[in-house]
Amino acid sequence: MISGQVIKTSIEELKAITRVDLCVLDLEGNVVASTFELNDLSLNLITEFAESPADSQVIGTHHLLKILDEGELLYVLDARGAGEDTYMIGKVAVSQLQNLVIAYKERFDRNNFFQNLLLDNMLLVDIYNRAKKLHIEVSVPRAVFLIETGDDKENPAAELLNGMFSSQIGDYITAVDESNVILIKALSPDEGYAGLERIAYTIVDMMNMEAMMNVRVSYGTIVEELKEVSKSYKEAKMALDVGKIFYEEKKVTAYGNLGIGRLIYQLPVNLCRIFIDEIFGSNVPDDLDDETLTTINKFFENNLNVSETSRQLFVHRNTLVYRIEKLAKSTGLDIRTFDDALTFKIALMVVNYMRYLDSLEY
Repeated sequence: MISGQVIKTSIEELKAITRVDLCVLDLEGNVVASTFELNDLSLNLITEFAESPADSQVIGTHHLLKILDEGELLYVLDARGAGEDTYMIGKVAVSQLQNLVIAYKERFDRNNFFQNLLLDNMLLVDIYNRAKKLHIEVSVPRAVFLIETGDDKENPAAELLNGMFSSQIGDYITAVDESNVILIKALSPDEGYAGLERIAYTIVDMMNMEAMMNVRVSYGTIVEELKEVSKSYKEAKMALDVGKIFYEEKKVTAYGNLGIGRLIYQLPVNLCRIFIDEIFGSNVPDDLDDETLTTINKFFENNLNVSETSRQLFVHRNTLVYRIEKLAKSTGLDIRTFDDALTFKIALMVVNYMRYLDSLEY
């Protein structure tokens, strides 16, 4: 329902233009917004008018009109003034407020529609029927972005996103929980995944600059039909989880670029434990120090090139070889060979995944 603040702003703007005082009351006789003080006699007149079948009534300087929504009485408007134009100004105010009610109701209905669409709470026939009623295009390429903002109820993420993206071109902002904001982005036919990545990084930068918010953004694949939006949302949700587990340093994660992390994320826990036991036995590398982890990651980044890795780490080649041999002695895997490097990389990712699952249990 439209807020009292919106009504107050609207009638104050009308008064500033027309110099006519306006007051809006609800069906219980409570003042929603007013530009003048009402006395008890005025309240009684308005209450009696609300119960009458008339759509408008003039009593002295009070020009009373009803504000309707699809034939149902919502509010009563009192336009107060002695001029001949007061009644017409009251009609203008009623028209404006009724249009605001319709706009806010449609906005709420659209928000409700997209929330149910994302959560797969709608039948296929209902999707198309409600989309037609809400004037939502069905066959438009779309992708879902998930912006993790934390559980701070006061964060301005949704407001900032509404300033960046417009429903007039088919973009919609909504949420299904307190920790994430969802952007359903309408795309042009020639807009691809490079464009989605630019949008994601723009969101991260804007949130950081405008609100000092450190957000993570993920997005799903591009879908061609409205009914498939929930698929893109599920992909974005998985991308967010997988990104936090395996690619913590990245602020943007695309479902299509999850690589082996997506495979590990979908493995049963028991299978993960069996794999770790087979690789490491009782020597699971849970407590690798920062120096060792940095060495391993840099070695992998440089495609197992000892010389380039030692150069980037500013250490002697023999020092790097010593670290690698020390790791091989403790784990049984020599990461200078491709097979052992691949096994070690996957094993570390599985260990991170199991830690993530353990943290959820607590």
